[in-house]
Amino acid sequence: MTPMDFQSWSDAVLVRVEAALSEWVPASAPAGLGEAMRYGVLDGGKRLRALLVQAAAEATGASADVGGGEAALRAAAAVELIHAYSLVHDDMPCMDNDVLRRGKPTVHVKYGEAQAMLAGDAMQALAFEVLTPDEGEGAGVSPALQARLVRLLARASGQSGMAGGQAIDLANVGQSLDEATLRDMHQRKTGALLRASVQMGAACGGVAADSPTWQALTDYGHAIGLAFQIVDDVLDETQGSETLGKTAGKDADANKPTYVSLLGLEGARQEAGALLSEARAALQRSGLGDTATATLRDLAERIVHRDH
Repeated sequence: MTPMDFQSWSDAVLVRVEAALSEWVPASAPAGLGEAMRYGVLDGGKRLRALLVQAAAEATGASADVGGGEAALRAAAAVELIHAYSLVHDDMPCMDNDVLRRGKPTVHVKYGEAQAMLAGDAMQALAFEVLTPDEGEGAGVSPALQARLVRLLARASGQSGMAGGQAIDLANVGQSLDEATLRDMHQRKTGALLRASVQMGAACGGVAADSPTWQALTDYGHAIGLAFQIVDDVLDETQGSETLGKTAGKDADANKPTYVSLLGLEGARQEAGALLSEARAALQRSGLGDTATATLRDLAERIVHRDH
C-alpha cells in the first residue's frame, strides 16, 4: 500500500467513525453532560484503535458481509469511547493531573472535576450500548457477535487490562521497576486496548478464537500495543507539548518509571524496533496473505516511526 493509498483509506475510515460518534454521543444528555462527553471524544486524536479495528476487519473479510461491516463500525466507535473515557479520568487531579490533551484543555479543566468524572462514566457505559444495538438498528449483527465484542472490550478495559495497568502505574510512582514489571504495566494500561482493537476486528470477520489466525493477530496486537507505549515514552522525552498535543515530560516530572528511564533512549528505540519485527512476523504466520494484511503492516510501521 502506497502512502497515498493508506492516507485515502484512513481518511475514509475516520470520516465514518467520526460521523458515527457524532450520531451516537448525545448532545441532549442532561445538565451539560452531553456537551462534556462530545468535547472529550469528538474531533481529536489519532483514532488508532478505530483504524486497527477496521484494518483487522477488512483483513479477515468482515467488510464483505453487511453484519460484519456494521459490527466493525460499532466496534471502532466503542473502542474510541473507552479510550476517550480513560483519558478523561487519567487527566484528572486524582490521577495524572494534566491540563492539556489533544491540543486543548482537558475535560476537567473546561467543565470541572465532577462533570469530567460523569462524562467518563457515561462514555464507558455508552461504549457497550453501541455494541448492543436494539433489534433493527444493528444491520444483522448477531447476538453472539455482540456478546463476543462486549467480552473482548470489557476484558481489555478492566482489572486485567487498562484499569489494572493504571493501578500499577499509580502504585509505583518514584519506584524502580524491572523490565518484566514495566512490561506488564504497559501491556495492561496501553497494550490491552490496542490488542483488543485488533481482536474485535478479527471477531467481526468471523475468526474463531481457537484458530492459528486468531493467535497470530493477537500476537500482532500484543507487539504493537507495547511498541506504542515505548514510542510514547521516547516522544515524551524528545518532543515538545505543541507537537504532542499533551504535556511533554510529565512522566519524568512525576518520577514515573518508563522504558526510557529503564533502557535509555537508544535502548527504548531498539526495543520498539524489535517489537515491530515481531508484529511483521505475526502477520506472516496469520495465513491471511500479504495483500490482506498490508494495512495492518502499515499501521505497525506508523506506530513505531511516528513523531507525535
